[in-house]
Amino acid sequence: TCCGFGGTFAVKFEPISIAMAEQKVEHALATGAQYLISTDLSCLMHLQGYIDNKGYDLKTMHIADVLVSE
Repeated sequence: TCCGFGGTFAVKFEPISIAMAEQKVEHALATGAQYLISTDLSCLMHLQGYIDNKGYDLKTMHIADVLVSE
């Protein structure tokens, strides 16, 4: 599902965009995950920005990086 960053959505609807990032990150944290994986670079940037702003211990990673990691 959408991360809340697409196109100008994050600019025009910032509170909704932040709430969507919050929901994704909170769900990931609830699982005990160390990484949040996505195929979309703008989503990764949006989610990592939210994570950094909150000071959470969670990293984002592109799926291609997961596939080539050892």
